[in-house]
Amino acid sequence: MNIIFFGSDDFAAVHLEALFGSEHKVCACVTQPDKARGRGMEVSASPVKETALRKGVPVFQPSDLKEQNFLKGLRVLEPDLFVVIAYGRLLPAEVLAIPRTFAVNVHSSLLPQYRGAAPINWAVINGERETGISIMRVTAKMDAGDIVTQKRLKILKADTAASVRARMMETGPELLLKTIDSLEKGTYTFTVQDDQKATPAPKLTKELGHIQWGKPARAVNNLARGLLPWPTAYTYYQGKLLKILETEVVPGNFLAYSPGEVATVDKKGFTVATADQGLLVKAVHLEASRPMSAYQFMMGHRLGVGFRFDK
Repeated sequence: MNIIFFGSDDFAAVHLEALFGSEHKVCACVTQPDKARGRGMEVSASPVKETALRKGVPVFQPSDLKEQNFLKGLRVLEPDLFVVIAYGRLLPAEVLAIPRTFAVNVHSSLLPQYRGAAPINWAVINGERETGISIMRVTAKMDAGDIVTQKRLKILKADTAASVRARMMETGPELLLKTIDSLEKGTYTFTVQDDQKATPAPKLTKELGHIQWGKPARAVNNLARGLLPWPTAYTYYQGKLLKILETEVVPGNFLAYSPGEVATVDKKGFTVATADQGLLVKAVHLEASRPMSAYQFMMGHRLGVGFRFDK
Protein backbone atom coordinates (compact mmCIF):
# COMPACT_ATOMS: atom_id res chain seq x y z
CA MET A 1 0.00 0.00 0.00
CA ASN A 2 1.06 3.59 -0.62
CA ILE A 3 1.05 5.25 2.79
CA ILE A 4 1.32 8.84 3.96
CA PHE A 5 2.45 8.96 7.58
CA PHE A 6 1.35 11.67 10.04
CA GLY A 7 3.33 11.89 13.29
CA SER A 8 5.87 13.79 15.34
CA ASP A 9 7.48 12.20 18.40
CA ASP A 10 9.72 9.18 19.03
CA PHE A 11 6.70 6.92 19.64
CA ALA A 12 5.53 7.72 16.11
CA ALA A 13 9.05 7.39 14.68
CA VAL A 14 9.37 3.79 15.92
CA HIS A 15 6.23 2.87 14.01
CA LEU A 16 7.49 4.74 10.95
CA GLU A 17 10.71 2.71 11.02
CA ALA A 18 8.63 -0.48 11.02
CA LEU A 19 6.75 0.70 7.93
CA PHE A 20 10.03 1.38 6.14
CA GLY A 21 11.04 -2.20 6.89
CA SER A 22 7.82 -3.64 5.47
CA GLU A 23 6.58 -4.32 1.96
CA HIS A 24 4.48 -1.17 2.06
CA LYS A 25 5.65 2.16 0.61
CA VAL A 26 5.81 5.32 2.68
CA CYS A 27 5.48 7.98 -0.01
CA ALA A 28 5.54 11.03 2.32
CA CYS A 29 5.47 12.11 5.95
CA VAL A 30 3.53 14.95 7.55
CA THR A 31 4.87 16.33 10.81
CA GLN A 32 4.77 19.44 12.99
CA PRO A 33 6.84 22.50 12.07
CA ASP A 34 10.34 22.59 13.59
CA LYS A 35 10.29 24.08 17.08
CA ALA A 36 12.49 24.90 20.04
CA ARG A 37 13.23 21.85 22.19
CA GLY A 38 15.34 20.85 25.18
CA ARG A 39 17.09 22.94 27.81
CA GLY A 40 18.82 25.13 25.26
CA MET A 41 15.53 25.65 23.39
CA GLU A 42 17.28 25.19 20.07
CA VAL A 43 15.06 24.83 17.03
CA SER A 44 15.13 21.23 15.82
CA ALA A 45 13.18 18.76 13.70
CA SER A 46 10.79 16.16 15.07
CA PRO A 47 11.94 12.52 15.30
CA VAL A 48 9.55 11.69 12.46
CA LYS A 49 11.10 14.31 10.19
CA GLU A 50 14.60 13.10 11.01
CA THR A 51 13.60 9.51 10.20
CA ALA A 52 11.90 10.48 6.94
CA LEU A 53 14.82 12.57 5.70
CA ARG A 54 17.22 9.77 6.50
CA LYS A 55 15.14 7.51 4.27
CA GLY A 56 14.86 10.14 1.51
CA VAL A 57 11.10 10.55 1.90
CA PRO A 58 9.39 13.92 1.25
CA VAL A 59 8.25 15.79 4.36
CA PHE A 60 5.31 18.19 4.70
CA GLN A 61 5.15 20.57 7.67
CA PRO A 62 1.96 22.57 7.15
CA SER A 63 0.80 25.20 9.58
CA ASP A 64 -2.63 25.10 7.90
CA LEU A 65 -3.98 21.63 7.11
CA LYS A 66 -6.59 23.13 4.75
CA GLU A 67 -4.05 25.01 2.66
CA GLN A 68 -4.66 24.15 -1.02
CA ASN A 69 -1.05 23.52 -2.03
CA PHE A 70 -0.67 21.09 0.86
CA LEU A 71 -3.85 19.24 -0.07
CA LYS A 72 -2.78 19.11 -3.71
CA GLY A 73 0.60 17.72 -2.69
CA LEU A 74 -1.09 14.86 -0.83
CA ARG A 75 -3.51 14.07 -3.67
CA VAL A 76 -0.74 13.88 -6.26
CA LEU A 77 0.84 10.99 -4.32
CA GLU A 78 -2.38 8.94 -4.67
CA PRO A 79 -2.16 7.35 -1.21
CA ASP A 80 -4.04 4.21 -0.30
CA LEU A 81 -3.86 4.84 3.44
CA PHE A 82 -2.99 7.47 6.02
CA VAL A 83 -1.31 6.30 9.24
CA VAL A 84 -1.61 8.82 12.08
CA ILE A 85 0.38 8.44 15.29
CA ALA A 86 1.02 11.19 17.85
CA TYR A 87 0.69 13.89 15.21
CA GLY A 88 -0.78 16.38 17.66
CA ARG A 89 -3.54 17.83 15.47
CA LEU A 90 -6.99 16.74 14.33
CA LEU A 91 -7.23 16.07 10.60
CA PRO A 92 -9.98 18.05 8.84
CA ALA A 93 -12.48 16.46 6.46
CA GLU A 94 -10.56 17.74 3.43
CA VAL A 95 -7.54 15.69 4.47
CA LEU A 96 -9.45 12.58 5.56
CA ALA A 97 -11.17 12.41 2.14
CA ILE A 98 -7.87 11.93 0.27
CA PRO A 99 -6.72 8.29 0.82
CA ARG A 100 -8.28 5.50 -1.25
CA THR A 101 -9.34 3.62 1.89
CA PHE A 102 -9.19 5.81 5.00
CA ALA A 103 -6.88 6.94 7.81
CA VAL A 104 -5.96 4.83 10.83
CA ASN A 105 -4.62 5.96 14.17
CA VAL A 106 -2.56 4.05 16.75
CA HIS A 107 -3.86 5.09 20.17
CA SER A 108 -2.31 4.13 23.52
CA SER A 109 -5.36 2.87 25.38
CA LEU A 110 -8.18 0.34 25.20
CA LEU A 111 -10.70 2.64 23.57
CA PRO A 112 -13.22 3.98 24.38
CA GLN A 113 -11.31 4.37 27.65
CA TYR A 114 -8.89 7.28 27.85
CA ARG A 115 -9.61 9.32 24.78
CA GLY A 116 -7.27 12.29 24.55
CA ALA A 117 -3.68 13.45 24.61
CA ALA A 118 -2.27 11.50 27.59
CA PRO A 119 -3.89 8.04 27.78
CA ILE A 120 -0.89 6.19 29.25
CA ASN A 121 -0.37 8.74 32.00
CA TRP A 122 -4.00 8.79 33.09
CA ALA A 123 -4.27 5.01 33.12
CA VAL A 124 -1.35 4.85 35.58
CA ILE A 125 -2.57 7.84 37.62
CA ASN A 126 -5.98 6.23 38.01
CA GLY A 127 -4.47 2.95 39.19
CA GLU A 128 -5.53 0.83 36.21
CA ARG A 129 -4.06 -2.68 36.08
CA GLU A 130 -4.49 -2.97 32.34
CA THR A 131 -4.26 -0.78 29.28
CA GLY A 132 -3.49 -1.49 25.64
CA ILE A 133 -3.18 -0.31 22.07
CA SER A 134 -6.12 0.46 19.81
CA ILE A 135 -5.92 0.95 16.07
CA MET A 136 -8.99 2.78 14.82
CA ARG A 137 -10.37 4.58 11.82
CA VAL A 138 -9.79 8.33 12.12
CA THR A 139 -12.91 10.50 12.17
CA ALA A 140 -13.59 14.17 12.83
CA LYS A 141 -14.26 13.41 16.53
CA MET A 142 -11.13 12.78 18.59
CA ASP A 143 -10.38 9.09 19.24
CA ALA A 144 -14.00 8.12 18.54
CA GLY A 145 -13.63 6.18 15.29
CA ASP A 146 -14.46 2.52 14.76
CA ILE A 147 -11.83 0.14 16.15
CA VAL A 148 -10.01 -2.17 13.74
CA THR A 149 -7.93 -4.04 16.32
CA GLN A 150 -6.75 -3.92 19.94
CA LYS A 151 -4.03 -5.52 22.03
CA ARG A 152 -4.13 -5.64 25.83
CA LEU A 153 -1.15 -4.78 28.01
CA LYS A 154 -0.78 -5.27 31.78
CA ILE A 155 0.28 -2.38 33.98
CA LEU A 156 2.69 -3.79 36.54
CA LYS A 157 2.95 -2.61 40.15
CA ALA A 158 6.35 -1.00 39.53
CA ASP A 159 5.42 0.49 36.16
CA THR A 160 5.63 4.18 35.42
CA ALA A 161 4.08 5.94 32.43
CA ALA A 162 7.54 5.85 30.85
CA SER A 163 7.95 2.07 31.21
CA VAL A 164 4.45 1.36 29.90
CA ARG A 165 5.12 3.63 26.93
CA ALA A 166 8.39 1.82 26.23
CA ARG A 167 6.59 -1.55 26.10
CA MET A 168 3.99 -0.10 23.76
CA MET A 169 6.77 1.06 21.46
CA GLU A 170 7.87 -2.58 21.25
CA THR A 171 4.36 -3.96 20.68
CA GLY A 172 2.73 -1.29 18.54
CA PRO A 173 4.72 -1.59 15.29
CA GLU A 174 3.97 -5.30 14.84
CA LEU A 175 0.28 -4.70 15.55
CA LEU A 176 0.24 -1.85 13.03
CA LEU A 177 1.76 -3.97 10.26
CA LYS A 178 -0.69 -6.81 10.89
CA THR A 179 -3.56 -4.33 10.78
CA ILE A 180 -2.40 -2.81 7.49
CA ASP A 181 -2.13 -6.29 6.01
CA SER A 182 -5.75 -6.95 6.97
CA LEU A 183 -6.79 -3.65 5.40
CA GLU A 184 -5.01 -4.53 2.18
CA LYS A 185 -6.62 -7.99 2.04
CA GLY A 186 -10.03 -6.71 3.09
CA THR A 187 -10.21 -9.15 6.01
CA TYR A 188 -10.66 -6.51 8.73
CA THR A 189 -13.81 -5.79 10.72
CA PHE A 190 -14.90 -2.67 12.57
CA THR A 191 -16.02 -2.48 16.19
CA VAL A 192 -18.10 0.60 16.95
CA GLN A 193 -17.08 2.42 20.12
CA ASP A 194 -19.62 2.87 22.89
CA ASP A 195 -19.52 6.59 23.65
CA GLN A 196 -21.27 5.97 26.96
CA LYS A 197 -18.17 4.13 28.19
CA ALA A 198 -15.69 6.78 27.05
CA THR A 199 -13.33 8.29 29.62
CA PRO A 200 -11.10 11.36 29.11
CA ALA A 201 -7.30 11.59 29.05
CA PRO A 202 -6.69 15.34 28.85
CA LYS A 203 -3.36 17.03 28.24
CA LEU A 204 -1.02 17.04 31.24
CA THR A 205 -0.16 20.25 33.06
CA LYS A 206 2.65 21.09 35.46
CA GLU A 207 0.10 21.98 38.14
CA LEU A 208 -1.29 18.44 38.08
CA GLY A 209 1.93 17.19 39.68
CA HIS A 210 1.57 19.16 42.92
CA ILE A 211 1.21 16.46 45.60
CA GLN A 212 -1.68 16.74 48.03
CA TRP A 213 -0.39 14.79 51.03
CA GLY A 214 -3.89 14.62 52.50
CA LYS A 215 -4.83 12.05 49.84
CA PRO A 216 -4.37 8.27 50.27
CA ALA A 217 -0.84 6.93 49.80
CA ARG A 218 -1.81 4.82 46.79
CA ALA A 219 -3.24 7.87 45.00
CA VAL A 220 -0.02 9.83 45.56
CA ASN A 221 2.07 6.85 44.50
CA ASN A 222 0.04 6.47 41.29
CA LEU A 223 0.43 10.17 40.57
CA ALA A 224 4.20 9.94 40.91
CA ARG A 225 4.31 6.87 38.64
CA GLY A 226 1.95 8.39 36.10
CA LEU A 227 3.73 11.71 35.67
CA LEU A 228 7.13 10.33 34.68
CA PRO A 229 9.02 11.58 32.79
CA TRP A 230 6.98 14.85 32.64
CA PRO A 231 5.81 16.90 34.43
CA THR A 232 6.65 14.71 37.48
CA ALA A 233 4.99 14.83 40.88
CA TYR A 234 6.41 17.43 43.23
CA THR A 235 6.23 19.03 46.65
CA TYR A 236 8.14 21.92 48.20
CA TYR A 237 11.17 21.81 50.48
CA GLN A 238 12.08 25.09 52.16
CA GLY A 239 10.53 27.05 49.33
CA LYS A 240 12.19 25.05 46.56
CA LEU A 241 10.42 22.68 44.22
CA LEU A 242 11.27 19.05 44.99
CA LYS A 243 10.41 16.51 42.30
CA ILE A 244 9.45 13.09 43.60
CA LEU A 245 10.88 10.53 41.17
CA GLU A 246 10.38 7.13 42.81
CA THR A 247 7.96 6.05 45.52
CA GLU A 248 6.44 3.01 47.20
CA VAL A 249 3.40 2.59 49.43
CA VAL A 250 4.29 1.52 52.98
CA PRO A 251 1.44 -0.28 54.83
CA GLY A 252 1.02 0.49 58.48
CA ASN A 253 -0.45 2.91 60.98
CA PHE A 254 0.80 6.46 60.46
CA LEU A 255 -2.06 8.21 62.25
CA ALA A 256 0.38 9.68 64.77
CA TYR A 257 1.74 11.87 61.98
CA SER A 258 0.07 14.64 60.01
CA PRO A 259 -0.22 14.31 56.23
CA GLY A 260 3.02 15.53 54.68
CA GLU A 261 5.08 14.84 57.81
CA VAL A 262 8.21 12.70 57.61
CA ALA A 263 7.59 9.59 59.72
CA THR A 264 10.72 7.49 59.16
CA VAL A 265 14.17 7.84 57.62
CA ASP A 266 16.65 5.15 56.65
CA LYS A 267 18.92 4.14 53.78
CA LYS A 268 15.92 3.27 51.61
CA GLY A 269 14.72 6.86 51.79
CA PHE A 270 12.18 8.80 53.86
CA THR A 271 8.55 7.88 54.52
CA VAL A 272 5.91 10.62 54.42
CA ALA A 273 2.54 10.22 56.12
CA THR A 274 -0.58 10.56 53.96
CA ALA A 275 -4.30 10.25 54.65
CA ASP A 276 -3.98 6.56 55.42
CA GLN A 277 -0.58 4.88 54.99
CA GLY A 278 3.00 5.96 54.45
CA LEU A 279 4.72 6.80 51.19
CA LEU A 280 8.37 5.83 50.93
CA VAL A 281 10.24 8.34 48.76
CA LYS A 282 13.27 6.70 47.11
CA ALA A 283 14.53 9.28 44.60
CA VAL A 284 14.15 13.05 44.24
CA HIS A 285 15.29 16.04 42.21
CA LEU A 286 15.60 19.35 44.04
CA GLU A 287 15.28 22.56 42.07
CA ALA A 288 18.66 23.84 40.77
CA SER A 289 20.28 20.54 41.71
CA ARG A 290 20.58 17.08 40.17
CA PRO A 291 18.48 13.92 40.56
CA MET A 292 19.61 11.79 43.50
CA SER A 293 18.54 9.05 45.86
CA ALA A 294 16.33 10.13 48.74
CA TYR A 295 19.06 8.98 51.13
CA GLN A 296 21.59 11.31 49.50
CA PHE A 297 19.09 14.14 49.75
CA MET A 298 18.46 13.41 53.43
CA MET A 299 22.17 13.39 54.23
CA GLY A 300 22.83 16.60 52.35
CA HIS A 301 19.93 18.51 53.84
CA ARG A 302 19.66 16.86 57.26
CA LEU A 303 16.09 15.89 56.67
CA GLY A 304 14.68 14.13 59.71
CA VAL A 305 11.56 12.75 61.30
CA GLY A 306 9.00 15.48 62.00
CA PHE A 307 9.77 17.66 58.99
CA ARG A 308 6.52 18.54 57.22
CA PHE A 309 6.15 19.07 53.48
CA ASP A 310 3.35 21.25 52.16
CA LYS A 311 -0.11 19.66 52.10
